[in-house]
Amino acid sequence: MVSAGKRVLVAGAGGFIGGHLVSALTAAGNTVRAVDNKPISAWHQAGRAGEEWVLDVSLRDNAALAVHDCDVVYNLASDMGGMGFIERNRALCMLSVLINTHLLSECHRAGARRYFFASSACVYPAYRQDQTDVKPLQEDDVHPAMPEEGYGWEKLFSEKLCQNFGQDFGIATRIARLHNVYGTLGTFDGGREKAPAAICRKVAMAKLTGTNTIDVWGDGEQTRTFTYVDDAVVGIQMLTDSDVVVPVNVGSSELVSVNQLIGIVEDIAGVKLARTYDLAQPQGVRGRSSDNTLIRKLFDWEPSTPLRVGLEATFEWIYNQLIASGNAA
Repeated sequence: MVSAGKRVLVAGAGGFIGGHLVSALTAAGNTVRAVDNKPISAWHQAGRAGEEWVLDVSLRDNAALAVHDCDVVYNLASDMGGMGFIERNRALCMLSVLINTHLLSECHRAGARRYFFASSACVYPAYRQDQTDVKPLQEDDVHPAMPEEGYGWEKLFSEKLCQNFGQDFGIATRIARLHNVYGTLGTFDGGREKAPAAICRKVAMAKLTGTNTIDVWGDGEQTRTFTYVDDAVVGIQMLTDSDVVVPVNVGSSELVSVNQLIGIVEDIAGVKLARTYDLAQPQGVRGRSSDNTLIRKLFDWEPSTPLRVGLEATFEWIYNQLIASGNAA
């Protein structure tokens, strides 16, 4: 069960996961203030919250406005994207630390008592992810630290800041390490998309245009677990409402290679494509998988949407978006 009747701030509400979370929190009976620095016309979902503000909460005065009179704060705001964006924009990713710093500081000043921070599996050390048959990552594996440059370091620092604010000031801070979230109503082009959305777009374009090839970053043997957005939103709400003070993995444990991911999408689309591998493109770690022992122990639950089921919905949505936009002509 998730709590209702709260006055809630969602920072990053115009983003992919933030939009889904706003919808879920509103449906549960909460009064939601949705905040993002993008114009509302660029939000992934709009019209779902009682209040929708265009506000840059990396600025402290704006953070103070955003958290005013809110019981619970969900921070999903950050400058991020897929591996291509993360590896090429490390300084921009690091600057997201200002968002978390100012929101936490203003929560303390305003008396907000509960705070959620969306962390990432990118906090885990590269030396634990250098094989395709990687051992699933447990929460304690984060140390000794060697996270993803830029984005991963920002997330790891912000985790510690949340925990220290909890210890020093009594704010109930909750942290989810999200693993490769995908689904409908997300970014699928423009350079910030993640692998499932990018592959769905490429396969959909091949189907619509009659081409028979697909470009693949790396050799396609990199392995990942991919988490459907509905599962991620449930995990976020459960964790936020809990008394769990440590970071917790929120991710699927269904490990696949990029080649297998492409094969599933090809099967959904009813096509078979020749693959062109580009080893010069960003590939990230060699393998990453979520160990769900802790979340099962805490909640008797884990993300469980089968990858094919989530990809079917994602592919259909992206396919229809391409048709509607005329980009497939």
